[in-house]
Amino acid sequence: MKETMQIIFGLVGGLAIFIFGMNMMSECLQKVAGDKMKKILGLLTKNPLMGAIAGALVTAVLQSSSATTVMAIGFVSAGLMGLPQAISIIIGANIGTTITAQIIAFKISDYIYLFIFLGFIAAFVAKNEKIKYIGQTVFAFGLLFLGIETMGDVMKPLAASPIFTTMIGKVADIPILGVAVGTLMTVVVQSSSATIAVLQNFASQAGPDEVNSIIGLAGAIPILLGDNIGTTITALLACIGQSKDAKRTAVAHCIFNISGSLLFIWFVKPYASLIQWISPKGPEVEVISRQIANAHTGFNLTMTIIWIPLVWLMVKIVMKIIPESNKKMVDTSGVLYLDNKLLAQPAAALNLVAKEIIHCSEVVREMLQNTAKLAKKEDKELLKTITKQAEEEQKLNVRITEYLAELFAGGGLTEEQATQTAGIMYVLSDIDRMASLCVDVMHSIQDKMEKKYKYSKEAMKELEKSLSLMEGMFSEAITIMSTGNTENAKKIIKKKDTVLDLDIKMRKAHMERVAKGKCAGDLTAPFNGILHSIDRMGNSCVNIADAALGCVDFKYFISLDDVAATEEVSY
Repeated sequence: MKETMQIIFGLVGGLAIFIFGMNMMSECLQKVAGDKMKKILGLLTKNPLMGAIAGALVTAVLQSSSATTVMAIGFVSAGLMGLPQAISIIIGANIGTTITAQIIAFKISDYIYLFIFLGFIAAFVAKNEKIKYIGQTVFAFGLLFLGIETMGDVMKPLAASPIFTTMIGKVADIPILGVAVGTLMTVVVQSSSATIAVLQNFASQAGPDEVNSIIGLAGAIPILLGDNIGTTITALLACIGQSKDAKRTAVAHCIFNISGSLLFIWFVKPYASLIQWISPKGPEVEVISRQIANAHTGFNLTMTIIWIPLVWLMVKIVMKIIPESNKKMVDTSGVLYLDNKLLAQPAAALNLVAKEIIHCSEVVREMLQNTAKLAKKEDKELLKTITKQAEEEQKLNVRITEYLAELFAGGGLTEEQATQTAGIMYVLSDIDRMASLCVDVMHSIQDKMEKKYKYSKEAMKELEKSLSLMEGMFSEAITIMSTGNTENAKKIIKKKDTVLDLDIKMRKAHMERVAKGKCAGDLTAPFNGILHSIDRMGNSCVNIADAALGCVDFKYFISLDDVAATEEVSY
């Protein structure tokens, strides 16, 4: 009983160390290379093959197919990516995830503690943030192999147990049972990399003859196929509450792995022979870990070759499984892009934040347009429209701020990301200020309408002119911010001088009209209040332009083109 408990504790403890190391390594790699990964995903606009390559590269670097899959689902849900592009990325992610098994197949047990020590020293001593993250990655890499070594050590007594070898023999002889075992293991652990590592370690244990593997490659392959089915549960969980396209992306991931398992299950022994032929030769217990890694890679490469030309068919299948509904859901929050499931991937999450801020600024631009129209033609419907737009902007502002706060609280931002994020929060405050000032001007005009104040036509024409100028300045400021083109930023700053001149002229003209009896003297204070609001709008436009010239670079966040609009790409 004591020995059994030691085996169980050693196995779960080793698995915990492995998963912790894997997750830590993935998080640190995302901090080091997350921004570059966004740019790689930009390749998916070309064709399915490039999308698969992008997915494979991102997953190989981040060491997490789940991260890539969840990222793709989040982008589809946010409308940043089309369904065919996301499917091609997920197909590629299945190839990228095989790199983990290939790394595990290397026998580096003699160097585990060296990796842990060097990684710890680099992370503990280094002042440079990037070197610190690289050190943490190396430390996590060592922990990963420590977990594998721990599991291997406690599994050795199992190989000598007649009861256990009889059970394994049944699994090895009945492929469908092996698939079920692999699926169940991955569903429970929520990591195909972890269960494949367990499989590699277990298969490396010698059977009764002390030469051959306790399970053999033909017995390991069905479990491997089950691992690939089990990993689809992550994608299915990620799509809960998401858009239909996000759910279709997750279903496509399931179809890819399940179809592959159904195909390969009929050819387990011939496939095992092929893998043995192309893999390194030697005693089975010494080479089977590499054979399992090669079988995993071969499975995903074969299925990618089959499905890449058939992405169009995959799209049709998932569209059939999850059809469009006639009833469209209305998003009462107004949020178009933010996705909480991407908070664990800061580079991708900040991409969505940048898109949402541009969306919010577009709402404010329309508010400015309508406020200028209201100055020209007093209309109660325009009052309702501006009020509704102000409410929408407020909801967006609050949601974006909360999302950014959650990102900061998660502690996953690099120093550069944190600096840029603080900058866009500064920009967001000026966008919100523009909306508030529009509401102030609207209320002043509303008072005029309700209390029947009599401004002259010249006064209202000047107000309309200045508000139109503000709308133009704001549009230019947002364009500069979103495109990163700072050449026009200085022009906006100069335009502020024009606004100041116009403000002085309007105040002077108003006093002249008061002197001539064209405007009531008691309207001077509310009129000056409107001019003051417009002047503050100009200041906010200049602040946004200044930010674009200084620390805020939206192109830092937006590396994906609006690929959802590139549906003309041939798939």
